[in-house]
Amino acid sequence: MKPEDFITAYETALKTQEWKNIEPLFHDNVCVTFSNGTVHNGKSMVKVAFENNFSVIKNEEYSIQNVKWVLKNESIAVFLFDFFWEGVINKKYTKGNGIGTSVLINKNGKWILLTENLSKKAT
Repeated sequence: MKPEDFITAYETALKTQEWKNIEPLFHDNVCVTFSNGTVHNGKSMVKVAFENNFSVIKNEEYSIQNVKWVLKNESIAVFLFDFFWEGVINKKYTKGNGIGTSVLINKNGKWILLTENLSKKAT
């Protein structure tokens, strides 16, 4: 698996809105910061945050685009990206976007997410 393969696997897993499909892609000490500023440390806290999003946003479609690799070697990969999402919240179609930074590490030949920071785009 290459770091680029991680991105495809992550998008595919997120589309299922099932934690069991996303969990294997995360390091035990994963830290995710959402674009609303909330920080979730550790796999158990990230699970709660993701499952909450899945319960609120129905039929979510999430995509990662415009990937720019900052660093990529055998053990670590860092990339910047634009993200886009859309779904149904309270029976109303909603969408959003922003920018992100992710750090992946290679653990036993498999790329996993160590940290992800999602932000709103500057206006």
